[in-house]
Amino acid sequence: MKTNAARILDGLGITYELTTYEVDETDLGAENVAAKVGMPLEQVFKTLVVRGDKTGVLLACVPGATELNLKVLAAVSGNKKVEMVALKEVQTLTGYIRGGVSPLGTKKHYPVYIDQSAIKWPQIAVSAGVRGCQVVLSPVELIQAVNAKSAEISRGL
Repeated sequence: MKTNAARILDGLGITYELTTYEVDETDLGAENVAAKVGMPLEQVFKTLVVRGDKTGVLLACVPGATELNLKVLAAVSGNKKVEMVALKEVQTLTGYIRGGVSPLGTKKHYPVYIDQSAIKWPQIAVSAGVRGCQVVLSPVELIQAVNAKSAEISRGL
């Protein structure tokens, strides 16, 4: 299976691996995905769609075992406030559905923020743009591919 995310990485000459798994529609959580792809939860990053009061839509990638720290993301993105985008807007804005949002290949280019914990791993997993498929790659190369900013934007649950 080649997704838009995989095609983008191919075009950039970035090495990656696609890992597929059986989707459980009743549990799209990062814990379930990590178990199915055989990676620690701290290495499986979820991509969240948020809206800033000044900058508009942006994407935040945080480890599966954490939650997004909205106050910190607001500060590092030049906003006074950021909030999660309503689920019904996610597909219209990104072209992706819940459980399949990738920081790569969104309909429009949005600023991407990745939790700085990513860089301590040789590889992380993010959605490849469809449910049931993760792209495993170097976090440094992902940051370069999407021109992301790295900051401490997550906090433990």
